[in-house]
Amino acid sequence: MHMTQKNNLRKEKRKNLLLVHRKTHNWAGPTRPSPISSGPFRPIVTASGGEVGRMRKQLLSSLLIHLTLAELGMATATASAASRTFLHHQRHRHHRRLILFPFYLCPPTSKGPSFLFHRIHATSRALSPTPPPSTGQQTRLPNVIEILEQRGLLESTTGDGLRGASSSSTLRVYCGFDPTAESLHLGNLLGIIVLSWFQRCGHRVVALIGGATGRVGDPSGKSLERPELNVETLERNTAGITEIVRGILGRGDDQDSSFAILNNYDWWKDVKLLEFLKNVGRYARVGTMMAKESVKKRLESETGMSYTEFTYQLLQGYDFLYLFQNEGVSVQIGGSDQWGNITAGTELIRKILQAEGAYGLTFPLLLKSDGTKFGKSEDGAIWLSPSMLSPYKFYQYFFSVPDSDVVRFLKVLTFLDMEEIVRLEREMKSPGYVPNMAQRRLAEEVTRFVHGESGLQEALKATEALRPGAETKLDWKTIEGIAEDVPSCSLAYGDVLNISIVDISVSSGLLESKSAARRLLKQGGLYLNNCRVDSESKRIEDEDIVDGKVLLLSAGKKNKVVVRIS
Repeated sequence: MHMTQKNNLRKEKRKNLLLVHRKTHNWAGPTRPSPISSGPFRPIVTASGGEVGRMRKQLLSSLLIHLTLAELGMATATASAASRTFLHHQRHRHHRRLILFPFYLCPPTSKGPSFLFHRIHATSRALSPTPPPSTGQQTRLPNVIEILEQRGLLESTTGDGLRGASSSSTLRVYCGFDPTAESLHLGNLLGIIVLSWFQRCGHRVVALIGGATGRVGDPSGKSLERPELNVETLERNTAGITEIVRGILGRGDDQDSSFAILNNYDWWKDVKLLEFLKNVGRYARVGTMMAKESVKKRLESETGMSYTEFTYQLLQGYDFLYLFQNEGVSVQIGGSDQWGNITAGTELIRKILQAEGAYGLTFPLLLKSDGTKFGKSEDGAIWLSPSMLSPYKFYQYFFSVPDSDVVRFLKVLTFLDMEEIVRLEREMKSPGYVPNMAQRRLAEEVTRFVHGESGLQEALKATEALRPGAETKLDWKTIEGIAEDVPSCSLAYGDVLNISIVDISVSSGLLESKSAARRLLKQGGLYLNNCRVDSESKRIEDEDIVDGKVLLLSAGKKNKVVVRIS
């Protein structure tokens, strides 16, 4: 064959080279329905979350399928269920074939696919999410970025492309939580709320538990290095946080495919130091790492920063890289103090994968109007776990928010329509406003979101139980729920039964003297289990002991004592 003819044939082959790509995400949940249900062509992959690992091993074997062009559409639909694979169709003189190759990346300067070591190389454009096929009308998702901006939940983003991508395609978004305690606290709640907004706008969300990074400790916003946690503590903390996140974002539904919970220890346990330094560390610039605000603040302090803490941003950055490459996650969110760690991830994705389409988003830290951090009480952190902080105390914390903060917190911490929040703000300024009405709505909405409807009802019942004269029937669980908020004591059964109300008011520590008890009783201010006591001759009977375990004594509206019967 003449050389000119050979060159023309090569050009013709290159021109007819067809790359059919669809990037898909491996959501946890029910198996995707296959477009091919019968016939000789079995689906290459239809995977649920638990099958993803086996799926990848199958893809790495470089599957080869011979198909005709008429079957190309059907095969494309089949292969689109596979994760990060490319369909390469090449025209031959006597037959046409379709080859399914495992994903491999090539520089973005490449103009087309190429082959090297039995892998197909494709440009980084192939990593961009592909919108679903048009059905005549393009369905646009609610723009979650605009919603977050309107409600004061948007601090910064790493690129303007996120605004458009969030309304044109389904994204997968993650937020990380290190298991430094057995429960998440109010400072973590904003991350869950932002994830929930993405979820409500049609996107998929991932809560990443830092089973590996929790062993190192994030220096962001910390003046001292975190204490090292043993394996047993980390596992217990991981289990506690997992339960909280599943309860809030999934309401306990393990079949909900809109969210997943992952643990970064699952991939870090297999990473070897030399391989990490070779494949990841070489792309990290020390100057850039030193310029991070979290690093500069620690280096300027007296304690300085350990090498372990210094590398944390690289570990978190690799998490984003791993999730982007293996789980289809393209957005990481975090508080404003996480900006350096988030950008470390987007930089690694751009440098190592030479890919665009990875975004970071930060939200403001939750501060009171006086500039102090919201989420702490005199007793410590406001925990999200009901075993560490009762729904009642959680409710009361939000009920006591000052008027100067309540409107902003309604925007940030609830999912109420903005119109309703504006109406509440307007009512607060009107003469007939009932005090604490906005706070009550805030407390109800946040408690329901964190603890569910049952937790809210428990909190409301306990709140009512503390009101003297309330008609709510008391039970042992309700009284125990408020016991942390009021003084308590233990008395033997024999020291309670048939004892006068005056005597037990003194022995329980409610009042200092019998004369004070008699005086208060005559004034109508002495209560037993929220019922006013009218007679000095009143003695404690069996039916007064709630569930055979406790009494609730009250002196006026505020002074109370829980008496446990031993």
